[in-house]
Amino acid sequence: MNGAPEQTSLRVEIRDGLDAVEPGAWDALTGGREPFLRHAFLEGLERHDCLGRRYGWFPQHVLAFRGERLVAAAPCYAKTNNYGEFVFDWAWQAAWERHGQPYYPKLVISVPYTPATGPRLLVHPDAADPGELQRHLLDAAIARGQELGASGVHVLFPPESEAALAAESGLVRRMGCQYHWHNRDYADFDAFLAALSSKKRKNVKRERRRVREQGIEFRVLTGASASAEDWARFHRFYQDTFERHMGIPTLSEDFFAGTAAALGPQVVLLEACRESETIAAALCYRSHDTLYGRFWGSSLELPDLHFETCYYQGIEYCINEGLARFEPGAQGEHKIPRGFLPVPTASAHAVLTPGFRPSVQDFCLRESQMMQAQCQQLMQHSPYRQEG
Repeated sequence: MNGAPEQTSLRVEIRDGLDAVEPGAWDALTGGREPFLRHAFLEGLERHDCLGRRYGWFPQHVLAFRGERLVAAAPCYAKTNNYGEFVFDWAWQAAWERHGQPYYPKLVISVPYTPATGPRLLVHPDAADPGELQRHLLDAAIARGQELGASGVHVLFPPESEAALAAESGLVRRMGCQYHWHNRDYADFDAFLAALSSKKRKNVKRERRRVREQGIEFRVLTGASASAEDWARFHRFYQDTFERHMGIPTLSEDFFAGTAAALGPQVVLLEACRESETIAAALCYRSHDTLYGRFWGSSLELPDLHFETCYYQGIEYCINEGLARFEPGAQGEHKIPRGFLPVPTASAHAVLTPGFRPSVQDFCLRESQMMQAQCQQLMQHSPYRQEG
């Protein structure tokens, strides 16, 4: 009974942008600890034209207020394609189309272009009823999806607690797999090497030595210390990488520079230099305990430069900074021999088109069984020494 007045006073709104949301109120939902959920990051995507019709992302953020106080929110988007999601649903789209049903629009609760696990149903830490507020956010997103004629609502890369809550609310769980590095309280990079099997240790040392022998050195910049020139150069690297792999470089130079200035130490730019020239760089973001690798590029194709810039420099940074994890991005079994192990990821799906839920549920069940078997098989290739 004590919760009833709060229930009736809750006001839920759908907003097509975060520009009118006070940054401090939004960031208070996560304590500002999650870089991709910071107001500056999400609103920066909107302000710097990284979303919209050209890319198929349309903000439909779910905001919950008590009085004028923001108490919960979900970063939500209407989609007209599946670009930049990293939870692949081409088979679902094909099934809808075979039955003459439109698959788009759909709604996703996620961070655009970012395959990093983190909160999706954001609740103020002072809230007495976080689970209830999260269910309100889900219900509001589903209601909005129904209003738009969406085929479904998809929660991408939530933490386990939110995936479980979504499943309890009737959404279909789906399993994915990424490759993460975990810090076992290593004193330095040599201590990490000592944990590897002899063969894998020799390979890592050989790859690092090749980079050093090419006269390449590294420097670590933050959002506060990187210059406008650094961001202009990195954006050129970023564009070139995407265009060479037939991708779409959705993020602008202004976005990189603007969010770096706002996020400061949560932005980490690892630059590779040779003879005073910056020839490659990897852009990472960090929370209180995790480093996230996002983009990289180079002006030269040199042996092992990618592995050093994107993996070994990140591992070394985590050890030096005492971070617990390094998530270098989606996919890539080639990461395993370099210290990254398979880790399950989650998504949750509300199917709104009548008649399709049983098929999606069966698909996810069979896929989950396959993914579990695959992860177990991949663990057999762990590069770490067997204890005992």
